[in-house]
Amino acid sequence: MTQYSAHSAPGRRTVAKGALLAAAATLLGPAAARATARPAARAGEPAVLRLPAPNGPHPVGLRTFVLTDTSRDDPWVPGTGVREVKITVLYPARTVRGGPRAPQLTPVEAQYFAELAPLVRPGLPAAGTVDWGATLTHGHIDAPALPGRRAVLLYSPGGGDSRTLGTTLAEDLASHGRIVVLIDHPGDASQVELPGGVRVTVLRGDPDPVTFRTMIDTRVADIRFVLDRLGSLPLAPVMDLRRIGVYGHSAGGTAAVHALAADDRLAAGANLEGYLDLDPLNGFDRPLLMVRTDGFDGAERLERSWERLRARRVLLTGSDHWVFADHAFLVPQLQAAGLVTAEARAALIGTADPATAVDTLRRGMRSFFARRLPAPAPPARGRGASQ
Repeated sequence: MTQYSAHSAPGRRTVAKGALLAAAATLLGPAAARATARPAARAGEPAVLRLPAPNGPHPVGLRTFVLTDTSRDDPWVPGTGVREVKITVLYPARTVRGGPRAPQLTPVEAQYFAELAPLVRPGLPAAGTVDWGATLTHGHIDAPALPGRRAVLLYSPGGGDSRTLGTTLAEDLASHGRIVVLIDHPGDASQVELPGGVRVTVLRGDPDPVTFRTMIDTRVADIRFVLDRLGSLPLAPVMDLRRIGVYGHSAGGTAAVHALAADDRLAAGANLEGYLDLDPLNGFDRPLLMVRTDGFDGAERLERSWERLRARRVLLTGSDHWVFADHAFLVPQLQAAGLVTAEARAALIGTADPATAVDTLRRGMRSFFARRLPAPAPPARGRGASQ
């Protein structure tokens, strides 16, 4: 059963003022990717961006929940006595007829993201140039789930990102038969709309070691709390809770590996360019996929932090750190509309056409989790069974 916290988050006016003053961090450093922006109807009107459709055989359903953990305090808002976590569940749908497509950001989230975008990701355009609330996902709200129990994947986004910026990879995985749970981590996500108000990021530049420690510990606890609650969600009947994986990008990748090491309910994980030098992972032997780009300016530190672990590795060439998120699709459209420079594009997603990197990532993720979270074999049919 979904629970809602009783405490109030900061009010809109307070949060908006904080958003304008914040300098939020960039943390830790095939034609689908060629989706094109719809030009403004008239000169000066905000551009509308599009996300590519998933290419699996199933349409995608979507449901969103806010869960409340009453067993711990929120480290970013101490004294509340609870920790709220927002999740979106994407799943193969039986039908999407009549189900509206969900926006990537709610109207309120879009309002805050418009102000925060160039602060969280330097190089993104200023407020008023993009209609962030007009971008639609391919997830259909409350669509009935396809029958059968399916493997579950939990996703933790990059530091400063909300869960919704991992939409397209998650939709692709869901369209190929998996259930994907996108997790927001209020406090270090750009913005999260909760029942009591909107929470925006507390980050101010690159995090110091204490802040980073808090981030990862909080994210690991969030992941484990979501694991606790999966069985009580309305979609639990179509979840195979014996087959659960975790993946994450940047800080989310760091958290995913540490959650995998700490919780036996997780059977496999993928780390998309997250550092692993926070704690020793001595004796770590869990199934792990690690993916990085050749443009990331933290590559030397990343490789040092990865060298102790045995894992399957993939390199995305001509790419940079935020190609793992929906920026791979959004930034080229912004550049084509004259709202992002070539230099900003290179710093965000690299110089190459992201189609190749996106296709490699999608195929690699599907293949890895198919092997590590295989569907159970059908029961053998007895000799006397009817044909």
